[in-house]
Amino acid sequence: MNSNQAVGIVRLKEGLSSRFLLHWLQSNDALGQIKGAQVTGTITNLSLTELRNLKIPLPPLAEQKRIAGILDAADALRAKRRESLAQLDALLQSTFLTLFGDPVENPMGWDDSSLLGTLTDIVSGVAKGRKLGGKSVREVPYLAVANVQDKHLKLDVVKSINATEDEIAKYRLLNNDLLLTEGGDPDKLGRGSLWHEDIPECIHQNHIFRVRITSGEIDPIFLNWIIGSPRGKNYFLRSAKQTTGIASINMTQLRAFPMLLPPLPLQQRFAAVVESVERQKSAQRAHLAELDALFAALQHRAFRGEL
Repeated sequence: MNSNQAVGIVRLKEGLSSRFLLHWLQSNDALGQIKGAQVTGTITNLSLTELRNLKIPLPPLAEQKRIAGILDAADALRAKRRESLAQLDALLQSTFLTLFGDPVENPMGWDDSSLLGTLTDIVSGVAKGRKLGGKSVREVPYLAVANVQDKHLKLDVVKSINATEDEIAKYRLLNNDLLLTEGGDPDKLGRGSLWHEDIPECIHQNHIFRVRITSGEIDPIFLNWIIGSPRGKNYFLRSAKQTTGIASINMTQLRAFPMLLPPLPLQQRFAAVVESVERQKSAQRAHLAELDALFAALQHRAFRGEL
């Protein structure tokens, strides 16, 4: 097998363990050296000269293998935890299909005569740089597109914006509001998550749609899943405006989304499963974070001769 010029081939000499080298290349010590690599335009390149000049600690081979074995074992625990999370995600997908069938084909014949806009209230959000005409404003948290992921919110960094009291009252998010992104990469159309009042008072930008249920026929968790399902993605891809790899939907298209309406008790049964599995996932993610911290500490000690 051959490789092109963008791939550097490292052939080990005697006295260097491949697993030890791999772990070192993934360590902060190696990454700190690699940060000095050349940047061309938006591409970061590590030249062969820079690669050859990386300074690697080199204990005796037996010690390298011992260190690599410890790091391999710790990394295997992390891999198992990630696999557990993936299995929980697969369980939810399987449960959705078992209860509701293929949402595109609708083999169970669920009511599909209602449009999203007749069952919910949909609004866009506040635009940055809008003219306020000298009105009194105050600073409030402000969700951007980056905060809204697929069935979860990323709230480690939340920006703020100055808004009027009328804007805050109009756009303030309430529990179980569904947040959907306006566009981005075509495969991310229909990306959205439910709001659970993680921040006491929060509004959203104009590139996010807020979908608030007004009908007693829909469970919010089911709504999030049906819009994010192939039924939603296919609809948005057909309807979206697409330019140079970017796709976007507008309010009219979102309101015209053809819903599926299984009986509410069945939706609620699925929602209960989702909530139970999400609690398990939360515990698994917390454990994974602990394992990540442990692995980083082991790496730090390993390549300083302290392990």
